[in-house]
Amino acid sequence: MAKKTEMFPTVPEAMYTMESRDIPAELFEPLPEEEKFSEQINRPSVSYWQNAWMKLKKDKLAIIGVVFIILMTLLAIFGPIFSPYTYEQQDYDVVNQPPSAEHWFGTDQFGRDQFTRISYGARISLTIGIVAAIVNMIIGALYGGIAGYFGKKTDMIMMRIVDIFAAIPSLLYIILIMIFLGNNLKSILIAICLTYWFGTARQTRGQILSIKGQDFAMAAKVAGETDFQILLHHLIPNAIGPIIVTVTFLVPSAIFEEAFLSFIGIGISVPVASWGTLANDGMKVMGLYPYQMLFPAMAISLTMFALNFIGDGLRDALDSRLKK
Repeated sequence: MAKKTEMFPTVPEAMYTMESRDIPAELFEPLPEEEKFSEQINRPSVSYWQNAWMKLKKDKLAIIGVVFIILMTLLAIFGPIFSPYTYEQQDYDVVNQPPSAEHWFGTDQFGRDQFTRISYGARISLTIGIVAAIVNMIIGALYGGIAGYFGKKTDMIMMRIVDIFAAIPSLLYIILIMIFLGNNLKSILIAICLTYWFGTARQTRGQILSIKGQDFAMAAKVAGETDFQILLHHLIPNAIGPIIVTVTFLVPSAIFEEAFLSFIGIGISVPVASWGTLANDGMKVMGLYPYQMLFPAMAISLTMFALNFIGDGLRDALDSRLKK
C-alpha cells in the first residue's frame, strides 16, 4: 500500500527563526501590556430599555413631564395626609376666602380647603388614569395579539366585534353603567376599561402581523413551543414598545374623561372631591372668585400636558423608525 502523503507538509521550525530571515529581532519584541488594547474600541452593551432611557433623557419636555407627574403623585399621596383639613370639612367662618398662608388655594362656598380637595382629587384622577391604562394594556394586548397571530377567520371575527363596539359612543356605555352602578369611582373605572382597549387591540394586532413571520418566531415554533407560548413569550414582548406608547396616551384621555363626566354632573358624586367637580363648582362663581376655577383647571391642564409630553418622548424613544 502506498504511503499516504501529507497534504500540508510540516515546515521546518528553522524557517520561522529570525536568523533565517535576516530580520532584526528587536522588531518583533512583544508589546507592553498597556499598549495591547490601545486601538480597541470598547462600547458597553446596552439593552433595549437602557437605550430607550438614554433617548428619553435627551427629551427635555418628556423629563419635565416625568418630574411633574412624580410631584403630582407625591401631592396626591401625602397632601391629604399632612393637611390639617379634610376634603369634606366645612368651616363657615372662612367661606370663599382667597389664597392665604392658612389656605394655600383658598376656600370654597362651604369653607372647605381647596388645596386639600385638589390633592384628594389628584388621587382619583391618577388612580383612574393608571388603573385604566394597565387594564386596557392587558386586555388590548391579549385580544389583538390573538387576532393577529391566528389570523384568517379568527382575526376577521374578533376585529369585527371590535368595530361594532367601537362604533357605539363610549359616553353611552358610561351612562348605562352609571345607571346600574351609581356615580362612583368603581363605575367610572369599569366604564373606561370596557371602552378604551379597542385602540390597543388594533395596535397590537398590526404589530403581531408584521413580526409573526420573522425568524425568531419560526425558531420558537420549530423548538416545539405552543402558539400561546410563542405569542406571550416572544411576539408580544417584541411589540411592547409601540403598545406602551399607545397605552401612555390613554392615561390623559382617561383622566380627562373622568373630569368631563364629573364636570357635567354624571361622574364622581359630591362631597367626594375630583378635579371635574371642583371645576364645576368653580365655574358657578368664576366671576366673583376666579381662583376656585383657576386651580382645578390648572391641575387638569398641566397634568394633560405632562402626560402628553411623556407619551411623545416614549414614542420617539421606543420606536426607532420615528427617529430622523
